[in-house]
Amino acid sequence: MATALAALFQLPVVALASHATPVDDLDRLRRALGPRAPRLLMKRDDLLPFALGGNKVRKMQAVAAEAIAAHADTLVTCGGVQSNHARVTAATGATLGLDVVLILNGPADAPVTGNARLDRLFGAEIRGVATREARAPAMDEVAAELRAKGRRPFVVPLGASTPTGALGFARGVAEIAGSSVSPDVIVHATSSGGTQAGLVAGCALLGLTSRILGVSADDPAPVLRAVVRGILEGVADRLGAKPATVGADRDIEVDDTQVGDGYGKPTPASTEALELMARREGILLDPTYTAKAMAGLIARVRSGEFTSDQTVLFWHTGGQPGYFA
Repeated sequence: MATALAALFQLPVVALASHATPVDDLDRLRRALGPRAPRLLMKRDDLLPFALGGNKVRKMQAVAAEAIAAHADTLVTCGGVQSNHARVTAATGATLGLDVVLILNGPADAPVTGNARLDRLFGAEIRGVATREARAPAMDEVAAELRAKGRRPFVVPLGASTPTGALGFARGVAEIAGSSVSPDVIVHATSSGGTQAGLVAGCALLGLTSRILGVSADDPAPVLRAVVRGILEGVADRLGAKPATVGADRDIEVDDTQVGDGYGKPTPASTEALELMARREGILLDPTYTAKAMAGLIARVRSGEFTSDQTVLFWHTGGQPGYFA
């Protein structure tokens, strides 16, 4: 365990955002949810001071270091037209002097707003594809095209949800472990699996017993559980540790009851959660990820799953530019 923990903090990273983010008490939300509500806290990764923040910043700090070690001159990645990951990758390229090619799916006539506008501001080249399924083949084609020109592309999978990306996020758990906060449960939005894998691994390595609950923004729970477990196995390999050391033997909890009609489509519950946070705490969630995750937390509070003597921490993974799409 000690060797694996040391390896985690010896992981090369690019310091895109070197300051810890705050943990806020959500007292007014707690009061709104009734006397049996647990203590509610929020880890404010929406306030990470790089490219409007979010969980992708923690991942890209590690993934960008990997790209530099590979002597890359171009980052190639993919996502939806309003991808937070694409925005952070574009900004990372701008900061490090690397070209960026983004493969984005969405309507060809979609307005250039929110993250899509920021991608262009950061100087990324945008290539559109019709479907989510077309993104990975298009990335391979772009990489081959660049190599044929003598370039050195580095392909970053969807969401930077690789073992390296998860390790980048796992390092952030130290900000909780080194504080006076001891959450019984950590709730967050989960989609491509890297953030959840990072939280599970970070807690396992740092000795936190917090239950990790990911609320899906799109995929069914069995699919996401398998993805997270696969990433954790890669994390163990990367650290030279046994899978159990990074929590791969733990139950991977995914709540897929908030998906509704699909990715990026608000539900009545997510709209209520977004409005409650804005009107009770003055904090903005995003409609694609964090509003659905907060809806999942609120539903469990109302069902009585958490007790008033427990502490539940909501890890805000950012994404607010999507509110302006």
